[in-house]
Amino acid sequence: MTKMLAELPGIERIRKRFVDMLAERQTQIASHGLAAWDATTVEEIKGNLASAQAILHQIAGSAGSLGFEELGRMARNCETQIVEHLAGPSANRAECPIEIISELDGFVAQCRQEIDAHA
Repeated sequence: MTKMLAELPGIERIRKRFVDMLAERQTQIASHGLAAWDATTVEEIKGNLASAQAILHQIAGSAGSLGFEELGRMARNCETQIVEHLAGPSANRAECPIEIISELDGFVAQCRQEIDAHA
């Protein structure tokens, strides 16, 4: 797939734009994760997790098609964890699962690696 991507006209410009946007998005995801972790109300936790999930959804939707398969997979995993938590019975507790924060942290670190690799 990478070879096919390299042959598409303008793909490098699109990939660069993705990486540029990734820098901003990873900061937003980290901020929402920290805010969810520090939140004291169910509404704050749910709101911040939902915001992080929406950004992860955008990344997951485009990463794989641009040759960032691992990043896309990680984004989808984080997104799925958040969706399952928000739909589950523990969503109505004023606590943010450490497993979600840990996954978000790993995803943000992977984003940083991709950004640095394409700088």
